[in-house]
Order: sequence, then C-alpha cells, then structure tokens
Amino acid sequence: MATPASQLKVFPRAKTAREPELSGLEKRMLNVWQKGLPLTPRPFAEMARRLGVSEALVIRLLERLQAEGVISRVGPVFAPRRVGVSTLAAMAVPEHALESVAALVNGYPEVNHNYEREHEFNLWFVVTAPDETRLRAVLADMEERSGYPVLDLPLEAQYHIDLGFPLWC
Repeated sequence: MATPASQLKVFPRAKTAREPELSGLEKRMLNVWQKGLPLTPRPFAEMARRLGVSEALVIRLLERLQAEGVISRVGPVFAPRRVGVSTLAAMAVPEHALESVAALVNGYPEVNHNYEREHEFNLWFVVTAPDETRLRAVLADMEERSGYPVLDLPLEAQYHIDLGFPLWC
C-alpha cells in the first residue's frame, strides 16, 4: 500500500540556510530538462542551443544549482538490470538516531536519496552499484557503521512511473 506524501520525509544531501532564488532561465531549464537530456557528445551544448544561451552558462548554472542543493545530480537514469545493479533497502532506526543514520546513508555515492516512512522500517533508500560485489559491500558497510541491519528488497517486477511534472508555471 502506498504511503501518503504527508507521511514521507525526504532527507536531502545538504541543507541550505535559505531557499535559493532561481532565475527565469534556471526555472525554464529545470522544467524543460528534468528528463530527456540530449543523447549527444555535448549534451550541455545542445541544451544551451535550445535555450538560446552559451554552453558555459548552462554548465555554470547546473553547478550552482547542485551546490545550492536544488538538484542532487545531473546524469542518466538507467533501466534496472541494464547497467549495474540496484536494490531498494530499508532500515528500522530509532527516532533519536534517524537524522544521523540518514546522513550516514546519504554519504554513500551509491545512494541518490533516502526518505522516512511511518513504519517499523522507517528509513528507505535505493542503492546502485556497478556490480553485485560492490552492492553487497555497501550494504554491509552501512550495517557495520550504523549499527542497524539493512533490509534488502531487490526488484522482482518492474513498473514505469513517469515522474516528470511542471515545476513552475
């Protein structure tokens, strides 16, 4: 059963002291390019061409947005089992340790986000690795460093959910 959005708490990689102000160009860029980056040798040049700006500006804006915590990464999302391996994982973490364990989990480059759910297993995240050996090593290291077991929930059936939506009108 899906948990209502009001019961989810996302743990971002870095907290900013203030909400960054975004220019009209930045908002347009994020709206247009939140999915479907050009598959060319120079994708940022193609983005720039379509936006009517320079490639250097697109790169500078993306770097700023990442540094400010507006976006976590710019890169491909591959279909499961096509490149590397991944798994959904969960941990049962006492409330007093949740923020510190979430920060520990976020410290792994193999984790792109984690979030809290109102359940015994209250910290959920996806781990992606180049191979099964590295995936197992990351999960084992998380257990050792956090002191809490990791529930490994590998993909059994694949569903496609299009998460693209207008960010600004």
